[in-house]
Amino acid sequence: MGNSIKNNLKEIKVSSKTENLSKIRDFVGANASTAGVSQSTVENIVLAVDEACTNIIKHAYKSSPDGEIIIQIEYDESRLTITIIDYGKSFEPERIPQPDLRKYYNERKVGGLGMYLMKSLMDDVKYTSIPGKYNQVLLSKNLRGS
Repeated sequence: MGNSIKNNLKEIKVSSKTENLSKIRDFVGANASTAGVSQSTVENIVLAVDEACTNIIKHAYKSSPDGEIIIQIEYDESRLTITIIDYGKSFEPERIPQPDLRKYYNERKVGGLGMYLMKSLMDDVKYTSIPGKYNQVLLSKNLRGS
């Protein structure tokens, strides 16, 4: 493998405890900042990753603290990509209905907007699941013009 510009890969591994979410937020915030994006974009990226990791803890690991979450951040001059890997239960994003935001607001629901929120905060969201092996969420943000 030759040296490419995409060698800015940073990684953190944490156990699936909600108290590790602040560690994840700090890691993502610090590394997204070094990619040269605006503060508001950094906040959006942190929020999207936080949402993804909260979903992993709650759903993939059913709130068990023994799971592992791996977060990788990689960027070049045009794109920042965050890869989140877990080994918990997989889910099918296409089975999640598009939320009715007015109804949601009127009923004052909390939670459940994860995929919708991630897609609105990021430029690209891809979910891959290899049942019985691992799940991977790819969150990308275009850096040109951000």
